[in-house]
Amino acid sequence: MVNSISGVVQTLINSDLSLQDALQRRYGNYSAIARVLKPKVEEALARKVKLEALITSVKRTTTSYRFQSKDLMKVIANSVINLRTDVAKISVEKTSETLRSIREALASYSEEFFQVLEGISAITLVFDQKLFDDVKSIFGKEKVLDEKRNLAAIVVHSSRDIINLPGCTIAFYNPVSRNHINIEETMSCFTDTIIILKMEDVGRAFTVLTDLKNEARKNMEKIGTK
Repeated sequence: MVNSISGVVQTLINSDLSLQDALQRRYGNYSAIARVLKPKVEEALARKVKLEALITSVKRTTTSYRFQSKDLMKVIANSVINLRTDVAKISVEKTSETLRSIREALASYSEEFFQVLEGISAITLVFDQKLFDDVKSIFGKEKVLDEKRNLAAIVVHSSRDIINLPGCTIAFYNPVSRNHINIEETMSCFTDTIIILKMEDVGRAFTVLTDLKNEARKNMEKIGTK
């Protein structure tokens, strides 16, 4: 059982990827993070703690977290970011009929950009916009739940390490969200992370992800890891 301030702070930060990102990328304010953690630390220890002691513990955790995130930085630094414009999506009810139609569509458009996201009651298709009318005609009007055009896809291709390394995917989502960019859809396929956005947002999103990659590369160079 953790019974020290530093131990509780370390445990809390280890379980919060947003705080880890804030510390690793140095945009988090130590005092602000300490104030956020203070109620949880006091609850865990069943006693009051001084803010100054929490700030000291957060600073010490920074060094520890950077060491733990070396593999994460390597994945980000070596990822390849591609952009695909003119993308559309259609969401349909999940029925045996629509599933059959989707299988036929996948066979027909095997050479095209065509992604399928399957939920409990609905299925979303993300594909090249030039196919929009043809794809929509496959389903009856009553089966279509939602449709959107003028989207773009950012495809982040990473090494196989991303499969078993915690925090990789959210590391790509965080900078996009922090810049108040809405993610329309997202999916992962083996080592690819695909983020669907509005066309007007894709330029900013591409820039922040490129900046993330460049920052990871600089950090890897500082610690002498390729």
